[in-house]
Amino acid sequence: MKFEVQPKAHIETEATNPQANYSNCFDDDGRLKRTGNFWTTSSHIITAVIGSGVLSLAWAIAQLGWVAGPTVLILFALVNLYTANLLSQCYRSGDPVTGQRNYTYMDAVKANLGGKKVIFCGLIQYLNLFGVAIGYTIAASVSMMAIKRSNCFQKSGGKDPCHMSSNGYMITFGIIEVLFSQIPDFDQVWWLSIVAAIMSFTYSTAGLGLGIGKVAGNGSFKGSLTGISIGTLTSAGTVTGTQKLWRSLQALGAIAFAYSFSIILLEIQDTIRSPPAEYKTMKKATLFSIIVTTTFYLLCGCMGYAAFGDLAPNNLLTGFGFYNPYWLIDIANAAIVVHLVGAYQVFCQPLFAFVEKWSAKKWPKSDLVTAEYEIPIPFWGVYQLNLFRLVWRTIFVVLTTLISMLLPFFNDVVGILGAMGFWPLTVYFPIEMYKAQKKIGRGTTRWLGLQILNVSCFFITLVAAIGSVAGVVLDLKTYKPFKTRY
Repeated sequence: MKFEVQPKAHIETEATNPQANYSNCFDDDGRLKRTGNFWTTSSHIITAVIGSGVLSLAWAIAQLGWVAGPTVLILFALVNLYTANLLSQCYRSGDPVTGQRNYTYMDAVKANLGGKKVIFCGLIQYLNLFGVAIGYTIAASVSMMAIKRSNCFQKSGGKDPCHMSSNGYMITFGIIEVLFSQIPDFDQVWWLSIVAAIMSFTYSTAGLGLGIGKVAGNGSFKGSLTGISIGTLTSAGTVTGTQKLWRSLQALGAIAFAYSFSIILLEIQDTIRSPPAEYKTMKKATLFSIIVTTTFYLLCGCMGYAAFGDLAPNNLLTGFGFYNPYWLIDIANAAIVVHLVGAYQVFCQPLFAFVEKWSAKKWPKSDLVTAEYEIPIPFWGVYQLNLFRLVWRTIFVVLTTLISMLLPFFNDVVGILGAMGFWPLTVYFPIEMYKAQKKIGRGTTRWLGLQILNVSCFFITLVAAIGSVAGVVLDLKTYKPFKTRY
């Protein structure tokens, strides 16, 4: 069976096998030698971090202004850098060089904290992955429509406003994901991940280039020190004082979403070879990756704000829709769609595997759950069909597509996701695990510093979530189910 897990006892006996340490082919846990290094680790992190969140950064900076916008971006980068270093030290339990390895985020929580915190961690992690699938479906449909609208606008010479419904595009994306979701295992998605990485750099660079071009065309930088002004007329109506507050809080969630990679940090660290100790390589790679992504984010976000000012669009590339060179905008939006097809799988495969492993343990004698049927596919080979996998993954994709059609608000969804994942997964668990592992005493200076960081980030998450939920409530006032038009 594809999804059978190795018995835990077997792994433990391998980990304590003294012969494994002297082998040229195997690591101390009996697995094949890991080959990852500084460069492969950095590329994995950059791929994981630079996602569709980069496109909402110009909008986020427009809400906060030239002072608070870049400052908040840099602060989030520093918090992520610090907590990622704490988390990397939890890869091994006990000794940082020879201790028992924790292969996943949940393994580390189980080894260091245990009890109900493992259930809480799993709930937050998998709920976040479910939310990401919804966010990616909305983003992909918006980019598909941007291509169609751009071409429609060119044909009509700018006379037709080219309004259209997003439903058909979401259904199309859903059908593509149903097919890709049948790839049985995470390790078989590697090629999709590489294509997605190339695409993310393609559209981010295009967005940056278009921003620079528009600033050059305007002859000046737009925007203000305090962000969007009260009374500004936007596509959603006139901005009131209350809306300004909600939008600023929502912007915090959007920035948090753009940095979310803690969820897969330990999986990346599990690819690194040693010596030197894995956490040392991870520390260097995290520093390099966060410097690269923050520079890129500042350039994309600030150039987008400089180009559009208060009217910076929710999604940078779809906001350019009616500007030349429209072929470049079409290529960039097509790159987003391809990237999101891959990213959807990269984020959902761990959730698929979790449910399938749990079901196999629960109903080991059920043919529906465990039986695999060989189906020959011309020019491909033999496909292992599992009926439970086929039904459950299809239901999952259909459900995320339906929710996306019900709530097609890109910025609000991105803000909620960023807020939901930021404090528990990026801050709370890494700090708690680090305190448990290093046995940091209650009331000590180090303990106090970590608690201040923990509580501060909790309040940031809380206000960002409130802002995003308020955004959804405001959107719902003018909304009809399944009839949203752009």
